Order: sequence, then structure tokens, then C-alpha cells
Amino acid sequence: MPNDTLSFVGSSFDLRAIRCLELYLVVSHEARLYAQTNKGAIAMLASGFTAAPISKYLLFGIVVSSILVSITDTKYLFHIQLVPHIWHYQQFWRLLLWQSCYNNSTELLFGVMTMYHLRIIERLWGSRKFASFLLTAIPPCSLIPPLALAILRPLTFSILNILPAGPTPLIFALLAQYHATIPTVYKYRIAVSSTSPDAVTFSDKSLVYLLAAQLAFSSSPGSIICAAAGWVVGMTWRRGLGPDIWTTWRVPEWLAGSKQARGGDFDDLRRRLEGEGNGTGHATGADGEVRRRAHGTGILDHFRGAF
Repeated sequence: MPNDTLSFVGSSFDLRAIRCLELYLVVSHEARLYAQTNKGAIAMLASGFTAAPISKYLLFGIVVSSILVSITDTKYLFHIQLVPHIWHYQQFWRLLLWQSCYNNSTELLFGVMTMYHLRIIERLWGSRKFASFLLTAIPPCSLIPPLALAILRPLTFSILNILPAGPTPLIFALLAQYHATIPTVYKYRIAVSSTSPDAVTFSDKSLVYLLAAQLAFSSSPGSIICAAAGWVVGMTWRRGLGPDIWTTWRVPEWLAGSKQARGGDFDDLRRRLEGEGNGTGHATGADGEVRRRAHGTGILDHFRGAF
């Protein structure tokens, strides 16, 4: 029998295959340890609305309200026309309702798809901070677009006069947080041929931006004003340019449904990330367990390749 083979239960196995099998078992074991100790990080990429209940209720609320408005034929009550709704009829109640639904299926489709991708913000922040951001962003998102429209209308000889209904400003305020907090995982290029110098570079976040762009241009020019205003609100909140209470206020825990049993994994993940960012991270287990994690992470990084 050759030296590089081994007889086992009447069969001949190549020693290299056995070594590969051993390596596979080691990687599988380390991967299970990594998954057990980093459940929060893995669940961040889960499909559906895992750990994102407010995003789910918000998305379903937009869909239901838009359908009800269409069924009851009351779409005319939700968009804003400076003339005559505000200047002539003083219908200021429209400022409170115009973000509650969409008036056409195109905006509803792209708004819901964009909102679905932005649910990762709630997973990263937690439901309490996410709900706090929504409640503090709704007032400026409701008032700034009409104010901007009032300023631009005389400059455009009354061409700009309508704001379409829908939470487009709020979605773009969330998109600003997505742009600032969610890193790019990978990039890819699309070209006519492999030798073509003219190639367009995309990333894993490009789909979200394309959906948002379609939403912004769906009812232009009014929808562009809504998108720009929402982006400004989001970036202003992100950089803390407003009052301190605007960025530090949090809703009560019971109101956001924050429970340790439901959000413990993500709370631990956020604490570890904040600790590493501040240079104050500390070990969370025995030295042997930490070494096993490091060993498993090294093996996984080896097999990730370019990642």
C-alpha cells in the first residue's frame, strides 16, 4: 500500500482528504462558537423584521393607510398646495396629515422597499433610540418642506406649488443615518467587456440609494424638495447641530417595548462596539474562551478571502 494512503474499514482514503475533513470539523466547531458568542452581529443581517418591530409597524401602517385612502377616495385631503390650501383656505391641518400616506402606487412601492432596507438602523440602534429619532424628526420633516416651498414658489414664478403626500422626508432622514452609520461591505464594477476602461462601480448599498432616488424623482419637483429636506434634517440630527434635547431625548422604555429578553443580544453588541470605539473594551469571558474566539475568528477570516 502506498505511503500516502490509509486503509479504513475496507476503503482507501487519501491523507489529504482526511486532513481537509479535520480542517472542516475544526472550522465548523469554531464557527459554532463564533455564532454563539456573536448572535447579535449575525442577526443584524437576518431577513424579515427580526429585532425591528417599530420598522414593521411603520411600514405596515404606511401600506394600510395608503390603501384606505385609495378605497375611501380621500386622496385629495393629504397633499399640500400652497395656493389655495394654505394661503386661501388656511387648511393648516394638512401639515399634520400629509406624511401619513402615499397617494399613488409608485411612491408607495418605492417608499416601502426603501423603508424595508432601512430597518437595519433599528437593529443597530435599538427600538428605543429608533423610536426617539422618529418622534423628534417628524415635526421638522413636516414643517420644513412647506416652508421651503413657500420660499421657492415666488422664485420659480409659482411653478413650485405642490408637495405630494407621503413620508418621503422621514424616509430620507433615516437614509441619512443609513449613509452615515452602515459601512460598505463590498463593491463591484459593471462594464461592457472585461477590457473596457469605462466601468461603473457599485456597492452593496447602491440598491438602497437607487430605490431612494426613484422615490425622490417620482413626483418631482415636489418630491425632490421633500427628499432634500428630509436629508438635511437627518444630517442635522446626526451632527448634533440642533438643541441638545433634540438628540439626547429618549422615549420611555415601556413605550418602545425595550426588554432585555428581546434585545439582549443587540444591546451586548452595541456595548461592545461602543467600548471598542472608545478604547475601553473589556473581556467578557474567561481567557480560554477569548482565545477560542480569536482562533475561530482567525480561521474564518482566512476563508473569507477578500472580505
